[in-house]
Formats: sequence, structure tokens, C-alpha cells
Amino acid sequence: MSLELYPIIFDPILKERIWGGKKLKTEFNKNITSDITGESWELSTVKGDVSVISNGKYEGKSLNDLISKFPEEVLGTKIHQKFGTEFPLLFKFIDAKDDLSIQVHPNDELAKKRHNSFGKTEMWYVMQADEGARIVVGFKENSSKEEYVENLENKSLLSILKEVPVKAGDVFFLETGTIHAIGAGIVIAEIQQTSDITYRVYDWDRVDAEGKSRELHIELALDAINYNTTDTEKVYSKDENKSNPVVNCPYFITNYFPLNGEVSVEKTNDSFTVYMCMEGNFDLELNGEKWSYKKGDTILIPAALKNFNLNGNAVLLEIYI
Repeated sequence: MSLELYPIIFDPILKERIWGGKKLKTEFNKNITSDITGESWELSTVKGDVSVISNGKYEGKSLNDLISKFPEEVLGTKIHQKFGTEFPLLFKFIDAKDDLSIQVHPNDELAKKRHNSFGKTEMWYVMQADEGARIVVGFKENSSKEEYVENLENKSLLSILKEVPVKAGDVFFLETGTIHAIGAGIVIAEIQQTSDITYRVYDWDRVDAEGKSRELHIELALDAINYNTTDTEKVYSKDENKSNPVVNCPYFITNYFPLNGEVSVEKTNDSFTVYMCMEGNFDLELNGEKWSYKKGDTILIPAALKNFNLNGNAVLLEIYI
């Protein structure tokens, strides 16, 4: 039995968050019913949150089902060899109406030991930012565990962290151990390792509707934090109709692909490819068939699908391993 090759899309997995808003509906037409929807998990195999296919022959099947039947064809020869039948990345859109908590993610070694999970290296592409929006990312100057703990206890943590103003198109690459928070008024596309391990260290002293504050993970975070300064912002080219490198790390490669007209794409079968549409509309054409996409769509191209055409006016992120 062989895999029927076509571009695959999924039902979004919507997450309510204390800091969420309505932009996933107003900006992307996601079918949200809550005014505090913070995340749309576009492509996930996190346990309990596995994406379900929403188009074509495999509609209604989970991504895990498809990978277990066709591991090389979906994941790619190189990825199957390295990860078996695990899908190694997680793709999200995040709407931060309010500040997210200040948090950190552990590296592979720590996450494996404590949680039997991958670590969480991630990148952010800023899709929309209100006037004055900012993120918190890393330390202003090299710090130490002692200085960090003192400022955390004194509620002056922000005084030693770096706040960076952001605008649409900005990209930040966060290695594990980088302390961070997405600020209010920002919509981002997030690409990360398949992991849902977050150590929350400060949550702005807020409480939910029941008056409860969210759990903090202060002790767990101490050994996970990189107390040195880090350079997280990525500068990249924006040449039309080609893949412009943005992030190249051991966990994923992300290119910026501004599409204007028609482009023929040829790939190897080493890795799957994912396109996230940041702006505009485009078609993918394959063997005389055409699929249409718009801003906010996330498309999985199985590794065995090696030749196709893209046509339209859109800004895409192109991701593979």
C-alpha cells in the first residue's frame, strides 16, 4: 500500500489561556468561540493533542496514524532514521492579548531526565504587533543564579531582563535556557521541538476567575536557565520567489519565502516540509490538481511529495529538518 500524495492540513487545536484574545478569529478566521483563545496548535503530536487531518483521502485520521503506516513517505528517510515514528516539531499561532508569564524551557538532556521529553528550542515570527508591543528575552548583562534569585524574590526580575520592542516580520530564535515572555499585543507564529515542557517563574501576580494563581516552577527552572546574555534576533534577506535562510539549527531549518507569481519547487525525500502562510493567498499545484491557501494556514508536505508548483502573492515560512 502506498501513500496518496497531497498537501495535508489539520483541524486547529485551540487553547484557552488567561492571556489570550480574539485575534486568531479576526486575523486568521479560526473558528474560536472564546474571547481568551491564546493558541492554535496547527500541527502537533504532543500526547493528548495530536493533530487530525482535515482534507483529502485521510480526513479524520490522526497524524500519528498516517506516520505509523507511512513513516518514510511522511517524515522522510533522514527523519525516520533519526526519530522513528515521532514527529519532531510543533507548530502554533499565539495571540497574546496580555503578557505571557516569564518562563524558560529545559534542554534535551534535562527534559529527558525529568520528563522523558524533548527539550524546547523554539523560534518566533512576529505576524502582528500593536504600537509599543515588546517581548522579554534573556538577560541585559551576564547574570548569575544568585542575582536572579534575589531579583525574583524582590519582584524586581524585569530590572535585569532585556525588553525588546517588536514589529511585524521580526524573528527571534530562542535556544533552551533562554528566559523569555511574549508581551501583550503580539501575534506570533511559533516553531518548536515537540515538547510542552515550560517552567513558569513569574506570572505578574495575576489570578484567574476563581482567584487562583497559576503554578510556578521556580526550583525546576534554576538549573535550566542560561544566565549569560544571548543574541536572539535574526536578520534575514527577503528576495522574492526563493528560500531566504532565517534559522538553521539542529532541530529545524526555517526559510522566509516571499511568493510573487509562480515558482516550481523540487525537494529530496530526506524530510517533510511545512509551509505556514504569514500573509496573502497562494495555490499549490500538483499533477493538474490545485489546492488554495490563505493567511493563517499551515500545510504539511509529505517527504515523498518532491515536485510541485506554488502560485500566488503570499509570504510563507518554509520549514524542514
